[in-house]
Amino acid sequence: MKINDLLRSINHIESIDSKSLIDELSERKLKELLFHDRDRDVKKIEASKAGDTYEKFYANKKYYLTTKRSSEYIDEWIARESKKNIFLDYACGNGFNAIKAAKSGASLALGLDISNVSIKNAKRSAKKENVTNIRFFQADAENTKLPNNSIDRIICSGMLHHLDLSFAFPELRRILKPNGEILCVEALDYNPFIKLYRALTPDMRTEWEKAHILDLKDLEFAERFFKVTDIKYWHVLGYAAGKYPVLSKPLEFLDRYIENVPYLQRLSWIFTFKLIKENS
Repeated sequence: MKINDLLRSINHIESIDSKSLIDELSERKLKELLFHDRDRDVKKIEASKAGDTYEKFYANKKYYLTTKRSSEYIDEWIARESKKNIFLDYACGNGFNAIKAAKSGASLALGLDISNVSIKNAKRSAKKENVTNIRFFQADAENTKLPNNSIDRIICSGMLHHLDLSFAFPELRRILKPNGEILCVEALDYNPFIKLYRALTPDMRTEWEKAHILDLKDLEFAERFFKVTDIKYWHVLGYAAGKYPVLSKPLEFLDRYIENVPYLQRLSWIFTFKLIKENS
């Protein structure tokens, strides 16, 4: 598909007003939309810092500061795989990965998200970065309305557990070109300490999200649609440095070993894997 044809399709998607999109959404998806509108509202986040709600909704942010190694792996993949390709940041949030792809030489970088607040944030960031080979638009990730076989590379970063995979995986396969590749970045649902933390911080997640953190059975399901490759495990212990920064280096040292030990590696906080649409 030519880029101009794809852009015309995106123009059509954007012509669907937000109310019409919302009217099509199920109750589950509406809850996700409202949650992420709140979670990415910059004014509300700043206001919460002056009150007593920041810890309730956003206290987990400090743990993401410990993910340097997995973040570097993701950034390297984006820089390598986006060049001269049509790249999609699927459920893009504030659009940082799409902007990285655009800067790395994507022929066109796209970002879609169900949250209009997120899309507005992403457009502001792209304008600030003076990036032009990029488009952000509001859409349902399980029914993107993008053309068949239109995307070369896709990143799914921390969002598959917000979706019904029985709809998301077929939709991803539909829009991905033959021999296209998806990098998925997800939390893993085995570590009992992380599971306890999630249970003790219910306001940080939707009910659907809490019940659908991925495990390896989800990769078995993914194999119905894709070739699953390059499964990697990250941060078995290192996330603790979010609360105790002095432990950062020793925990990283231990993680590099444990992440490669069968079964123990399943206690990782994050895992990454690639999905390939084989040319049949």
